[in-house]
Amino acid sequence: MRRAIYPGSFDPITNGHLDIIQRGCKLFDEIVIAVLVNPEKKPFFSVEERCEILGEVLKEIDRGDCTLSVDSFEGLLVQYAADRKANAIVRGIRAISDYEYELQMALMNRRLEPAIETVYMMPAEIYSYVSSRLVKEVFSLGARIEGLVPPIVEQRMREKK
Repeated sequence: MRRAIYPGSFDPITNGHLDIIQRGCKLFDEIVIAVLVNPEKKPFFSVEERCEILGEVLKEIDRGDCTLSVDSFEGLLVQYAADRKANAIVRGIRAISDYEYELQMALMNRRLEPAIETVYMMPAEIYSYVSSRLVKEVFSLGARIEGLVPPIVEQRMREKK
């Protein structure tokens, strides 16, 4: 079984994230979407809310025979991946600036756990500029976010506003 961990804050999950998950299902038998618990950040949604929203959104995507699950973690990602017996860590890259950071992390992860590969995936072109941070920023300024996030995410953001 090829198991991957797709880590992130997912605050909120975007259509770019879903694109990566859906295409990752063509490569892996199982993907664990792992929500990072970072007590230093002030999130829009709590970890529990993000996990709940992810669970709802994942019901709607085409996954083929791939098993998807949602979990949360804190601490060292590569240790979490090893504990879950993952073969790979999936990371989305939108731009060169993402790559520079991700390369450092992948090399450190390889040093710590050589058996776990990092797989980079680019989102579809229509989502190449979308980030959770940008979605929250434009939403807070009153802009429409339709098409950037799943409808349930936009609804939950409006309820929380």
